[in-house]
Amino acid sequence: MFQGRTLLIVTKHKKEKVIAPILTKELGVKCVVTENFDTDLLGTFIGETERLDDPIITARKKCLMAMDLNNCDLAIASEGSFGPHPTMFFIPADDELTLFIDKKNNLEIIARELSTETNFNGTDIKTEAELMEFAKNAKFPSHGLIIRKSSNELKEIVKGITNKEQLKSTFNFFISNYGKCFIETDMRAMYNPTRLKVIEKSTKKLADKINSLCPACKTPGFEITEAKQGLPCRECNFPTKSILSYSYSCQKCSFSQEDNYPHGINEDPMWCDLCNP
Repeated sequence: MFQGRTLLIVTKHKKEKVIAPILTKELGVKCVVTENFDTDLLGTFIGETERLDDPIITARKKCLMAMDLNNCDLAIASEGSFGPHPTMFFIPADDELTLFIDKKNNLEIIARELSTETNFNGTDIKTEAELMEFAKNAKFPSHGLIIRKSSNELKEIVKGITNKEQLKSTFNFFISNYGKCFIETDMRAMYNPTRLKVIEKSTKKLADKINSLCPACKTPGFEITEAKQGLPCRECNFPTKSILSYSYSCQKCSFSQEDNYPHGINEDPMWCDLCNP
């Protein structure tokens, strides 16, 4: 279905470095990058342009708008969100969503990778010691930094700082003019190798989904749509919160299939609320 076709990677932040090798190998597509579409029009990380839609809608708009501009019927875009982990609230997380659209076959396939592997951070600083401590923890200079007057400043911003001389001179400019500044990690993919690794994982998940074919109609994207808990405890047979079965569904023909005991027929008592309350 995809062999030899042109796949448009919708990015201006060098995400093709990790996306193209995976999808070229797994799908047999020829990857090209958008040159005439500014993805920042749909939102930027630090707020100069507000992202008005959720990540799925934003990624979908990126694909459709770029496809129209480039007369292409196959595209992929990714969208990242950063903040507290949804269950481990005091740990920052990178939530990467990757969306694939095939207009020719009316397909949309989505993958997501939620990771605590991120340097996402930001803070007010006043001294050079605070500056260098933040830079060290943020994995600078392999990871870029941003400095601005305050956390909500949208005009005086210096992005993509990747060397010590630029870091110190930018810091000194803001300190001499305002007495303090706000420093943060640059989360754009080309300045953040850690984020690129998460995008890579999301892309691998996407490739696996695309290569998962419906047993009935052979349409790509035969994926898990429901996970049932209740795997019995090995010791007492009490239902645990571990996965008992996965349900798979096809978005084309609505065929569904249940896969029982995907991780084994019972669970270790350490995960049982009765044996280990």
